Amino acid sequence: MTAGDQPIGRLIDAQPAHGPQPVVLAGRHGTVERLDPARHGASLWDAVRGHDRIWTYMAYGPFADAPAFAQWLVSREAAADPYTYAIVTPSGEVHGLAALMSIRPDMRVVEVGNILLAPALQRTALATETQYLLARYAFETLGYRRYEWKCDSLNAASRRAALRFGFTFEGIFRDHMIIKGRSRDTAWFAMLEDAWPARKAAFERWLDPGNFRDDGTQKAALNAGG
Repeated sequence: MTAGDQPIGRLIDAQPAHGPQPVVLAGRHGTVERLDPARHGASLWDAVRGHDRIWTYMAYGPFADAPAFAQWLVSREAAADPYTYAIVTPSGEVHGLAALMSIRPDMRVVEVGNILLAPALQRTALATETQYLLARYAFETLGYRRYEWKCDSLNAASRRAALRFGFTFEGIFRDHMIIKGRSRDTAWFAMLEDAWPARKAAFERWLDPGNFRDDGTQKAALNAGG
């Protein structure tokens, strides 16, 4: 498009997106629900205590004891950005957290981040389903057009996960942050609303019960065929 002899961006729906709400996002393998320290704290502490490696690339943690962890959870609940959700198994155990953050409703941009996965949640169907549920909520209910994923550039596992979930790598922001006294280069990824229908279909193919063998292993990879 042009304005006179100057190129300009395409027209889009500029109505602001909505902010995250205290919803329960239900899936086949568990739920994603607004963090409630009183209900979720003890179970989550049981799942993460003693696993210091899961905190390496986080801006906080590990925590010395249950009271310190509980105090941190209260601060998470109080924050509007990041807006934190608990990841809950069908049996009611809490095995992780994820947040919608860097929330910019006027620009229709939001990030999924502060993802904390206890060892019991890593490499499970619920871990993948959590990303599907949050992305679907951000695009289809809240109305965002850009869904971001950012991580320490040295966090190889997070970078692989972003690509597996269908985010596009956009580059490295050098000396972007100082985390725990150390310099952090940040890898940026994003998924756009135009790409969401194809990514949604890929998630749903992967999550279909027919994609799992009797032992729980998957038949086709998430990125197969899309």
